[in-house]
Amino acid sequence: MRSFTLLLAVLATTFFMGCKQDDALGTKNNPVKLYFTPSVDADTIASNSDDFIKFLEKETGLFFKTGIPTSYIAVVEAFGSQRADIGVMNSFGYLMANEKYGAEAKLRVIRYGHDYYQGMIVANADSGINTVADLKDKRFAFVDPSSTSGYMFPLKVVKDAGVELGNTTYAMKHDNVITMVYQKQVDAGAAYYSAPGEDGSIRDARQRVQTQFPDVAEKVKIVSITEKIPNDPFVFRKDLSSDITSKFIEALKKYIGTENGKKVFKNIYSVDGVIDSTDADYNGLRDMIKSINVKTEDLIK
Repeated sequence: MRSFTLLLAVLATTFFMGCKQDDALGTKNNPVKLYFTPSVDADTIASNSDDFIKFLEKETGLFFKTGIPTSYIAVVEAFGSQRADIGVMNSFGYLMANEKYGAEAKLRVIRYGHDYYQGMIVANADSGINTVADLKDKRFAFVDPSSTSGYMFPLKVVKDAGVELGNTTYAMKHDNVITMVYQKQVDAGAAYYSAPGEDGSIRDARQRVQTQFPDVAEKVKIVSITEKIPNDPFVFRKDLSSDITSKFIEALKKYIGTENGKKVFKNIYSVDGVIDSTDADYNGLRDMIKSINVKTEDLIK
């Protein structure tokens, strides 16, 4: 009798585990998984995204769970392992997720009225670096090998100039690059660029550390600005249901239209709004990547 009771317990546990795994996506036991690219501090993303998730759940009737991996590549891999259903990604990371796992861009963000951004090369004001040519043999910090504005496009600028950098490092976040240049841990670095406001206020990556370093605009100067890059996309997992996709898009647009929604996305990614997008919008970026001979498969481990 004891063995029979134990067998029943095992069978019951297996049954309920199976039920949990079979729960429809968007239910409490199987929430829609939304991943954020860690281009800024994870605590900033987490604290601001809570309100967004509550709004999503109320508007869609679905349950959501957020994830903030430690790198761009981790977001890409999350689509491959189905740990991510929707992701806010950098543009190059999207190309990898699309090529490898069939993920698809359906929205892209608007910043300061533009659907594009740029990269920049910055240097410490005391470094003696005034042109790209001056970067020869200098210590340099990139963001991440899959960062468009913090690696790919600045690398093209350096290669086009025929310059060989000195020691290079990856700081993993844009604000980390600026801090390293400011503190003279490196001579120069690469990060995202947005044009100054009408009042002259900085809106590029230096803004991220302006509270900590009020004189960052004087201590960290811009040496070069890259070509335009299509803004970050909202990416959807291959085979994600059209119902969940449409509900998310509708709720997101509604949320960013609210005062609190504008504030939250401004805090997370300096985002003003979103517009519809397609995979074809990123073909120009694909062509640029081919021109500098970077293979996406080398970055997906």
